[in-house]
Amino acid sequence: MYTIPGHHHISMLTKNGQMNSQFYRKVLGMRMVKKTVNQDDPSMYHLFYGDVTGSPGTELTFFEMPMAGRTVRGTNAITQIGLLVASFESLEYWKRRFEQLDVKHGELTSYAGRDALHFEDHEGLRFVLLNNEGGEIPEYWQAWDGSVVEEKHRILGMGAVEITVRHIESTAKTLTEMFGFVELSSKEGEAIYQSIPGKAYGEIVLKQLDGPREKPGRGSIHHLALRVKNIEELQYWSKKVEEKGFQSSGIVDRFYFQSLYFRERNGILIEIATDGPGFTVDSTVEDLGKQLDLPPFLEARRNEIEAKLAPLDI
Repeated sequence: MYTIPGHHHISMLTKNGQMNSQFYRKVLGMRMVKKTVNQDDPSMYHLFYGDVTGSPGTELTFFEMPMAGRTVRGTNAITQIGLLVASFESLEYWKRRFEQLDVKHGELTSYAGRDALHFEDHEGLRFVLLNNEGGEIPEYWQAWDGSVVEEKHRILGMGAVEITVRHIESTAKTLTEMFGFVELSSKEGEAIYQSIPGKAYGEIVLKQLDGPREKPGRGSIHHLALRVKNIEELQYWSKKVEEKGFQSSGIVDRFYFQSLYFRERNGILIEIATDGPGFTVDSTVEDLGKQLDLPPFLEARRNEIEAKLAPLDI
């Protein structure tokens, strides 16, 4: 029986790729590890940020949609992304940095049992920095030396992801009975689940909220991808998804990884994605993110695709 060894990536919507690149590189100090396109609609960019190679669990990805309106917040949505930093001192560093760079943020507080600092990007996408207290992180996460952020305060990778739903029991059953997540704690209308007991990099905070469904727009979260090691494990989970009565996309070859997609009972889109082959399959480590990379099945359309994309200054 396989288990889920953490988050793989999380994907959002942005209205402007250039402004998005500036925020995530120049404010958060992350590396753009892949500049490519949405494989289902190659007229839009798909931008990936992460550690030095975009290791699973460090990836924030964005689809550029120039016509995107504002997000109308509501329920049945992924509503916040946790990012791990090494210490409480790091949270203090980030609070000062956000003040200097005029980034919307809160006060030092706690969230999911950890010291925390809430903030939003330039499009209202909600984040919370979490104190990892020097705890274990995946051994393959590698800091990027080109970051504008001091080494000891750099973002390590993804932590707790918050999901808000009308019917909390339905999503809880999917996490526990299908994926094997363990409940860490619970209170009225909220529970914390971990795919790896004691580790924040596989954590989901589930909240209950009645009301209208969120209307997605710029700064909204499209889906969460859970990590699996290889195609054998992905095939196992594909069967589990079908056995539980969910309709899935079937296994899709994304070139950089293989994955499948399904919506759980509250409509949350979940992807399951393999570790490899990774972003260096068509690039050296040094050149990651510097040019437009296309999967082989789109390469013949490069001229057409590039003509429709606004240049990005990175």
